[in-house]
Amino acid sequence: MRVTDTLSDIQAGLAVRAPAMIVTIYGDIVVPRGGVLWMGTLVEICAGLGISETLVRTAVSRLVAAGQLVGERHGRRSYYGLAPGARTEFAAAARLLYGPQSSACGFLIHHAPGVDDETVRRAGLGRMGPDLYLRPDRPENVPVPGLAFRAEVVKEAALLSGYVATLWDLQSFADAYRAVIDLFSPLAAALHEGEVLRPADAVSARLLLVQAYRAVLLRDPRLPSNALPADWPGIAARRLFSGLYRKISPLADEYIGTHFEGRDGSLPTRTDEVIARLQSLARDTDI
Repeated sequence: MRVTDTLSDIQAGLAVRAPAMIVTIYGDIVVPRGGVLWMGTLVEICAGLGISETLVRTAVSRLVAAGQLVGERHGRRSYYGLAPGARTEFAAAARLLYGPQSSACGFLIHHAPGVDDETVRRAGLGRMGPDLYLRPDRPENVPVPGLAFRAEVVKEAALLSGYVATLWDLQSFADAYRAVIDLFSPLAAALHEGEVLRPADAVSARLLLVQAYRAVLLRDPRLPSNALPADWPGIAARRLFSGLYRKISPLADEYIGTHFEGRDGSLPTRTDEVIARLQSLARDTDI
């Protein structure tokens, strides 16, 4: 079957690591359905992605040690949910992935003495000079200590895209978006032509889609549209993600509701948050 071969190609094209995939599983499946998952279900999901039980258990132990997951036992079963400190991070990532897409309102010039490299990366700052950064002006910006000044291009606006390319490696983001498009477009085409995924494969396909797109989106500083090159592939990647996610979800959600278990029994097929995500993605242009 063509769609099965396509899914195999996607899996082969992604370097799926257990810790990152478990984060994706919690963000996409578990958090909007109560936040707690039975270890046996987690092992089952990962097996469908070629990740062994040993790797899953090792990764879970590391995520617990890192303060992202917390475990509890009920009888002979182990369950894991998000640690309180991880909820804010997961919520921010979910807003980017599934929430309405907003354009940055220009730029801020940020004077941030002594800011560490990890904060620079997470906040999407472009280094202009010692302790001085340019960043997109958007409400959901990661807080950074220091002084921020609103920037305005007063002349030669046509030079803006060339200037920001000296501060951010836009080519690397463009290449990463194109890689997502190249990897998942064959699956979208096969489904459009009437091919059908098995329900369990729909879960795997959606997780791989989220994993691949999330990896680029969370690194992308998401600059204002007038600062981006023409034909920016991030737009096409978003359309592909939104359309394919919604196409796969009915089968995936049905399988989740009949096969996956949380602390209180079977996970629900749909919740208000699951529905809200799909409605938000429906506002994006179809593939």
